[in-house]
Formats: sequence, structure tokens, C-alpha cells
Amino acid sequence: MRIAIFPLVLTALAVMAPSHVLAWGGHGHRIIGVAAMEALPEEIPAFLRDPTAISQIGELSREPDRSKGAGKIHDSNRDAAHFVDIDDAGLVMGGPKFESPLPATRADYEKLLQAAGTDSWKAGYLQYSIVDQYQQLTLDFAYWRVLVAAEARETDPGRRAWYATDRALREGLLKMTIGSLSHYVADGAQPLHTTVHYNGWGDYPNPKGYTKARIHGVFEGEFTRAHVALADLKGAMTPLRLCACAIEQRTVDYILTGFAEVEPFYALEKAGAFTPEDPRGVAFVLTRTSAGASELRDLVVEAWRDSADSQVGWRPVKVADVVSGAVDPFDALYSID
Repeated sequence: MRIAIFPLVLTALAVMAPSHVLAWGGHGHRIIGVAAMEALPEEIPAFLRDPTAISQIGELSREPDRSKGAGKIHDSNRDAAHFVDIDDAGLVMGGPKFESPLPATRADYEKLLQAAGTDSWKAGYLQYSIVDQYQQLTLDFAYWRVLVAAEARETDPGRRAWYATDRALREGLLKMTIGSLSHYVADGAQPLHTTVHYNGWGDYPNPKGYTKARIHGVFEGEFTRAHVALADLKGAMTPLRLCACAIEQRTVDYILTGFAEVEPFYALEKAGAFTPEDPRGVAFVLTRTSAGASELRDLVVEAWRDSADSQVGWRPVKVADVVSGAVDPFDALYSID
């Protein structure tokens, strides 16, 4: 039955209009998010390690794909967040070299792309999606730390109730942010989301005769769903690795690791590895999905630790000062402006 399905899926994909298909499909994104959360160390707040929260984050990991179809402006603004098209020279569609340090902002990146005759809507900006959500997660954690400390110390009933309500809202936001980060990190583990050869080799020099068929969706959807289970993915994850580097550098290194697997992917496809039950293809997709889960777990831990040195509110207060009791954060959090 599976053998019969594959050609049908390939035929359907060949007539699809979008240039980039959804990464990993619902199954892949869900289990990458769940595996990462189940692997978190005990230092992460307990509410995020609760089975219900883990299940919710697994579903929220799919949300950036599920939001597609809302409308032309919505989709055109967001679709390019899922990929970055690096060419065989290591350039983003003939523009800036994909390397560290990144251009400081998306505006700087956009200028470099436009100078090369393209833009970020065509070339993608996955690297900025990951950094953006990591920074948001760090800030969300910082607010949570402050709210927990203030709630525990507050003697005024009205203020204490406000802290409790805001903390509950922040916990919901934390799950949403982790879900979004999960999605983009998982996209970065999919080699076809890092390359100009995103759905077949395309009109580029092809001396090794790699396929030009639209294979993107077959790999990350049908094949992944058939061959990657949560238990297998968790068993393939690497140990916790903290970078002691800027998130921008870590993100570039991570995406380049996925990019390095583009040609091996096409070589495996040419050799017939992505047919049902071929162990070579199964090993490849397990390696890439587990890389995504491992990176997500690591980034959640790094964001949690970084949040202790952050500041929140207006006018800003330092997390450490609130936790120590040196500063009352109510005005900064509730807002007196």
C-alpha cells in the first residue's frame, strides 16, 4: 500500500503552486516539539514539563504552518520565515554569504539581497525567525521570573492577585513562544529548507544528475510519518549542548549543519533510499528530526538561563534585583504611563 501511495503523492506535489512546501508535516513538527520538551532538565519551570503542557506545545509547534491561508498579505509576510535559500557557493541566492556574523537586522539583510537583485520574500529569512523567537522566549522567561518572585513577596491582596493573573497569562504566552520557536528550529533541521535546491535540484549545474522531481513533500511528509516515531526520535537525540556564544552565531552554525546535508540527501534519493523501509533513508530522516529536537531543547535551556540576566517592564527593572527583593516591580509591570 505504501509503495502505491508514493507515486500518487509525487504527482500531486508536482502540480502544487507554492515554491516551498510545509516542513516536516504535522507529524514531524509535533514529535520534534514533544521530544524536546520531554528532554528538558529539572531547572526549567515545572509547568512546562507537565504532560499537558508538553502535549499543547507539540500542537503549537505546528501553528506557523496551520496559520497559512489566512489571506494574501498575511501569508506573503510570513511564508519566507520558514526557509533560507543558500546556493552552491554558500551565498543566499547570489547575495550575501550565509555566515556569522549575520547582518545585524532584517533591514540590513534586505539591503544586501536587493543589491544582488532579490529580496527576503524570495530568498527567505529563517535565520531571523529563529533568533527572533529565541529572544522573545528569553524575555517571556524573564517576565515569568519577576512575576513569580513579586507574587510570592507581595502583601497587598490586589497587587498579588494582579501578579497571579499576569503570571498565568505569561505561562500561556511561553507555551506559544516555544511552539513557534520549535517550528522554525525544526525547519532548520530539514535540509531542503536551507537551499536553492528545495524541491528538486532545479535549473542549476547538475553534473551528478540529481533528480529535478518535486520530492520535498514526499520526504518530510509521507516518508517521515511512516518511519519516525516519538520513541525513536527521543532515542536519537544528542546530549545537552550549551554554546556559550551569541544566539546569532549558534543559529548560523545550526542552519549550516542542515545545509551540509543537502547533497547527501540528493545522493540518497538517487540511490533509492527514500522508498519504503529502506534503512538508509530512515536513518537520514531520524538524524535530521532528532537534530531539530536536540537544538530546541538546548535553546529552551539557554533562554531560561539568559533570562536571569535580563530586564523587563517600563521603566525597566532587572530580574536579579526583583528576585533579590531590592526592587518593587509593580509600577514597571502594571504600567504607570
